[in-house]
Amino acid sequence: MVNIPMDHGITIGATNGLKDIESTINAVTRGGADSVLTQKGLANRVHSNKNGKGYVIHLNASTTMGPDANDKRMTGTVREAIRAGADAVSMHLNIGSNHEPQQLEDLASVTETAHEYGMPVLAMTYARGPDVDERDAENLAHAVRIAEEMGADIAKTAYSGDAETYELVSDAVGIPVIMAGGDPQTDRQMLRNVRGAMDAGAAGVSMGRSVFQHDDPEAMARGVSTIVHDDTTVPNAMDLAGLSE
Repeated sequence: MVNIPMDHGITIGATNGLKDIESTINAVTRGGADSVLTQKGLANRVHSNKNGKGYVIHLNASTTMGPDANDKRMTGTVREAIRAGADAVSMHLNIGSNHEPQQLEDLASVTETAHEYGMPVLAMTYARGPDVDERDAENLAHAVRIAEEMGADIAKTAYSGDAETYELVSDAVGIPVIMAGGDPQTDRQMLRNVRGAMDAGAAGVSMGRSVFQHDDPEAMARGVSTIVHDDTTVPNAMDLAGLSE
């Protein structure tokens, strides 16, 4: 699974790649992305530009202007996502934060409703909070295990930094684990991360800013997709996508 989350307009505003989101969605889905993700209000800008690919609606959010970016609050419901034509819903949880208890309750409610309608749930479970090591494999494994325990169908979490430790994460659950892109790095390093996650047993990736903010979102999506779907090496993916960094 190659998912391109583009719900960042709430978090950081209408940054590059999100102002003309129609063009970006068209580009990344042409490049091989299997799905895109936004908040519910952008649904009418998504459907005609996603080239028949999947659509995930995200159900909670926070902003960088608010008092605590870890305090993700509900912004939508499963029923709203169904009416908006979504194929799945997603939620963000910060495991280890002061807001973890409420976010666990929110995910429990979402999975209950979603499964009544046969709607898949992607849980973005991060190890994130005071004195929490966000890249520690044991913390990440705990985070994805919570996603499965709560009834999510797919778990997304950060990359631990190498394939050996990330295998502990993917082995912690019986549901698919997909790697979060995190802060953008060079194209080559991002593809190395993708390769490492796949070698560790991940089922794919969910990469936002490193794709939609790229000078050529279609090329970056193609490079990622080539590794995830065609099991290519990083150099081959760079060549096939026309990437040079």
